[in-house]
Amino acid sequence: MKHGFLDKYSDRDSLIHRLDPRTKLITSLLLITAVVLTPPDRWPAYTLYLVILAVLLILSRVPVFYVLKRSLVIMPFVLMIAIFIPFFKEGEVAGSYNIWLWQLSVSHSGLQVLVNILIKAWLSIISLILLTATTRLADLLKGLERLRMPKVIVMLMSFMYRYIFVLVDEAMRLKQARDSRSFGGKRLWRIRTLGNMIGSLFIRSYERGERVYAAMVARGFDGRSRTLNPLHFRPADAYFGLSLSLILVFSSVINLL
Repeated sequence: MKHGFLDKYSDRDSLIHRLDPRTKLITSLLLITAVVLTPPDRWPAYTLYLVILAVLLILSRVPVFYVLKRSLVIMPFVLMIAIFIPFFKEGEVAGSYNIWLWQLSVSHSGLQVLVNILIKAWLSIISLILLTATTRLADLLKGLERLRMPKVIVMLMSFMYRYIFVLVDEAMRLKQARDSRSFGGKRLWRIRTLGNMIGSLFIRSYERGERVYAAMVARGFDGRSRTLNPLHFRPADAYFGLSLSLILVFSSVINLL
């Protein structure tokens, strides 16, 4: 399995790539906060956020199709959670449907909330994709550590991203071994085989984790995240962060008024 899952285009050179990871983390958080706090009926504000993301996407030189594809993969999960809101939100009825013994009504306010949630989720997902696509994971974790995030959480995120691919490769090898030895069978036998595979994967993961930890301790691991590229806060970071922050603050004030 390929390891360049999140930071696939982080090796490119652009204005966004050269920014300090802390600058990108803080501005992404500000942008997501502004999007979430925007009232549902402020459509010009959502247009402004989309324009900001489009400009950042152009400056970052990340393929547009890549960002759209990654964002649309996550949207069905958001839709599965928010799809029931129009049926339970009180308000003027937009439509009524009979499904077997139940009569379901859809309200206008519920539809508005649903669309608002989908738009906010989509804009937030795009901002996170831009953050991870333009920043190496090691630098991103280093920036989180410099921003005083607990070291335990930073190391857990680092190990999770590093070894999730190892576990997936191990699971694929188990599946290949099962398929090469399987000639059919009843459903109960397949379920039992799947249970044995899950148990074997858990044991192998636990043993691998113990070996990795012992090797890291033997090499002087002290819980800190180290990278070959030191982080530097440059004037470009100040100009970028200040400009984007002023735009978001101005937009938020206009929305509140």
